[in-house]
Amino acid sequence: MIGNILVGLVALIHCYIVYLEMVLWDTPRGHKAFGLTTEFASASKVLAANQGLYNGFLTAGLIWGLYLGAAGFQIKMFFLICVAIAGLYGAATVGRKILFIQTVPAVLAVGALWLGV
Repeated sequence: MIGNILVGLVALIHCYIVYLEMVLWDTPRGHKAFGLTTEFASASKVLAANQGLYNGFLTAGLIWGLYLGAAGFQIKMFFLICVAIAGLYGAATVGRKILFIQTVPAVLAVGALWLGV
């Protein structure tokens, strides 16, 4: 139960990240969320949308796993581990904030699912 709630939370976080990267990247809100200059945001808008699409696939996988219920255990674990690894890479290459926004919730969800809580 708690594990699935955490999976849902990770999926919601990634829905918001998709929205930020694909829709709000080149807006003041996107600039603030990612610490962007107007020039950089304009120049990287297409790359950010591509990145957002990948985050959308992570979200879809988590939702698919939730939809399958108990039969989706392995799918949820796979996509959560993908999220955690992406978060670790982002924290190492972009900023530590990503560790807390992306990796920590995914790892907590993995733990909860693994323990069956």
